[in-house]
Amino acid sequence: MWGPNAAGKTSLLEAMVLVAWGRSHRTTADAELIRWGADLARVEGRVGADVVEVAVVRAGAGSAGRKRIRVNGLGRRAASLAGLLRIVLFAPEEMLLISGSPSLRRAVIDQLASATSPVYASTLATYGRTLQQRNSLLRSIREEGASRAELVFWDGAFLEAGAAIVTERRRLLEVLAGPLGAAHAEIAPDEAAGARLSLRYATNASPLPGESARDALARRLAETADKEVWNGSTLVGPHRDDLVFELDGRDLATFASRGQQRTAILALKLAELDVVTALDGRPPLLLLDDVFSELDPERRSHLVRRIAALPQAFITTTTPDDLDPALRAIATGWEVRAGSGGATLVAADVGAAR
Repeated sequence: MWGPNAAGKTSLLEAMVLVAWGRSHRTTADAELIRWGADLARVEGRVGADVVEVAVVRAGAGSAGRKRIRVNGLGRRAASLAGLLRIVLFAPEEMLLISGSPSLRRAVIDQLASATSPVYASTLATYGRTLQQRNSLLRSIREEGASRAELVFWDGAFLEAGAAIVTERRRLLEVLAGPLGAAHAEIAPDEAAGARLSLRYATNASPLPGESARDALARRLAETADKEVWNGSTLVGPHRDDLVFELDGRDLATFASRGQQRTAILALKLAELDVVTALDGRPPLLLLDDVFSELDPERRSHLVRRIAALPQAFITTTTPDDLDPALRAIATGWEVRAGSGGATLVAADVGAAR
């Protein structure tokens, strides 16, 4: 799909993400999904025999905004969509994956974990709710509106969910290690011959010898108890952990060139494809949002070879000239045209578009 900026290309991919994840990859504010002047945004997608509907209603007239997710007409939580439509998303924001905020890297590993583990998405949602309640209680304790004894209940739930998240993240990094190294060697064989690309889990609750993830987290909670009350927030846990991209043991964020960082990010996306496909032999749906212009010809060619082997992929660009000729030769083209009533898709010949 191609078209000028702001024509609606990203919105089309975002609709697919909504069907797969029940949330946007672009924003955490559901209201931003609603078009200006409208009170409702609704997306419906068919995944095999299942019909998935996501609707967002704008707040107003004394009522709070809300989001409704249904599968075959029955209400569902976003966490329960995991595995229904598997996607791997490569968006412009992820070009900052190595040098950007730790939240970007946590989001990538959490989404992949949700796709590969049936219970991870639910555990992550439980952890988020528990963290919110615990932080609220810590603020009340700081303001002398509650006692520390009240933390016991939330600490138990926090430790159970937090330890499960850390354990699954570490397991997934081990699973990713092989495909990541192989993808790196595929994209940059000379670089990979002399240095190994890896992902390291960085946490402020590292286990001591013989400690489980839960024990380590419990110990750190005890060590930071006074500081947490002072700050009114939870200072340790998987919500503060990070992933570190390393090349031969050196942090890519501090020394790597932009080209090396792009190589590592692309290698991670290709590794994601391999890991998800290995679950049951079904390749995920690949969504590429205007990323070819960020890649040099050599990296584009490696990505094109992978795309050509997939049953289906959706790619957006401002001009087909950014796409490899080999990809244009096998692609079905759609031009995205903006209009007063919204974007429309017009079938077009990719090879002839200029």
